[in-house]
Amino acid sequence: MPYEVQTTVFEGPFDVLLRLILEQEVDIYEVSLTSIVDAYLAEMDRIIGRSENQASTGASIDLELATEFLLIAATLVELKTRRLLPDRNDGDLDEEFGIWEERDLLLARLLECQTFKTAAVVLRQMSLSASLSYPRTAGPDEKLLSLAPDLLIGVDTEDLAVAAVRAMTPTAIKRVDLGHIAPITASVTDAMFELIDELPSLGRASFRQLTGGLVDRIEVVVHFLAILELFKQGHIELDQRERFGDITLIWTGSESELLVPLGGGSYDG
Repeated sequence: MPYEVQTTVFEGPFDVLLRLILEQEVDIYEVSLTSIVDAYLAEMDRIIGRSENQASTGASIDLELATEFLLIAATLVELKTRRLLPDRNDGDLDEEFGIWEERDLLLARLLECQTFKTAAVVLRQMSLSASLSYPRTAGPDEKLLSLAPDLLIGVDTEDLAVAAVRAMTPTAIKRVDLGHIAPITASVTDAMFELIDELPSLGRASFRQLTGGLVDRIEVVVHFLAILELFKQGHIELDQRERFGDITLIWTGSESELLVPLGGGSYDG
């Protein structure tokens, strides 16, 4: 339980008083630290006297409460000292920023303390709620025991050891056999030269006519890319009368040098 203080401007827990001062909701000039310390010392004397008279009962001083009071009281004294005593370097911005940094550190320490207190309250509530629950200690009905198979029947310690070793032994990396996959040998450059050999004698031909003898689909794709490359270089013209209709290639008789596509025209899929 936190120590309660009573002043002319505040009445409540001591840590709340410090937080209000840091947030500038309570003026530290209005807080009498002397009266707070005197009241606390009187309370400590009363606790010490009671613990001495009741030593047989195991009563002792709440060291956590005493430590918390000393920490907060020292913080208040430091804050009030900085407010009351004049600073030698009033115009030093670094010193002023340092004071604000210390204030932020104090606020962070209070928030951290409050976080742990809140967590302790939540954990205590969870513990109290869990204490109202009781585990099932009775096993299943006797008529159901025969229905459940004994999974460990015939299993001894050696079997368990072997299973543990097998589970913890790293497995070999499985490699996929790619031997059945044929390498791609089609080349855009080769397809371009084939088309140049055929088109001058034909004059014009459809795409289906030029690719009718091809078996693999990849070869059809490569020939289509070769046609686009020839059209780009001006060796042929393309004609398509309707959407998705057959493409007609028209040889233009261009005598410009055939440019090999970058990379040799190999198709990588």
